[in-house]
Amino acid sequence: MTSAAIDLQGVSCTFISKDDPGQRYTAVRDVTLTVGAGEFVSVVGPTGCGKSTLLNVAAGLLSPSTGTVKVFGEPLAGINTRAGYMFQTESLMPWRTALGNVMAGLSFRGVAEADARAQAEEWLRRVGLGGFGDRYPHQMSGGMRKRASLAQTLVLDPDIILMDEPFSALDIQTRQLMENEVLDLWAAKKKAVLFITHDLDEAIAMSDRVVVLSAGPASHPIGEFSIDIPRPRDVAEIKTTARFIELHAAIWAVMREEVLKGYQQQLKAA
Repeated sequence: MTSAAIDLQGVSCTFISKDDPGQRYTAVRDVTLTVGAGEFVSVVGPTGCGKSTLLNVAAGLLSPSTGTVKVFGEPLAGINTRAGYMFQTESLMPWRTALGNVMAGLSFRGVAEADARAQAEEWLRRVGLGGFGDRYPHQMSGGMRKRASLAQTLVLDPDIILMDEPFSALDIQTRQLMENEVLDLWAAKKKAVLFITHDLDEAIAMSDRVVVLSAGPASHPIGEFSIDIPRPRDVAEIKTTARFIELHAAIWAVMREEVLKGYQQQLKAA
């Protein structure tokens, strides 16, 4: 049996205040979550429920307080070198062109400049930026910067792709184009994807499975849904299908109360 690409077992993350060691906050508690090789899994839940915390654990950027993390069957120690991470915030270096940004990771790995340039140019073409390699980030639209960030992640050919709400800042048309772009690129190589989003429509449209987290603190999975909509998918077109609507209603029925809890907690903290 093939090992899961990502295997979190009984993971909890508790943060302790530096100023007051007695003050603790448990973001996630006793979370078990797996992502199979080639599987696209989305995690949804209320704001502040620990979605990004779990992604950082999978990336090796954060060590869990309790529980275990394995990557393709091996315990994770330090940074997950088999994963590429696409952040919600801008990740492009402003002093580098689009081409320079996509080349950077290859160069850091010691790839010869000519080879790094050729691979970067190929990935810019794949994401629709073939003629924009000489543009700096400030000369590109938000959608173009996201495409460059996607190329920057995928050029390293990671076995696992971690994505933290990568399209949340885009307008709806650009967002749907990027979602379809990701699905096309994913279908070509079938990497394992762990995708964090607030958008339930996005999660259903893109995923093989959707995992729902409870409101925090001590967030944990409260529902898991298999998305049995045939592929390939167009994220705009499938939203009108009967099965999409059924799945949306079923998942929202689990999420709704938790979203309301999360909203109330934000009001108290404000």
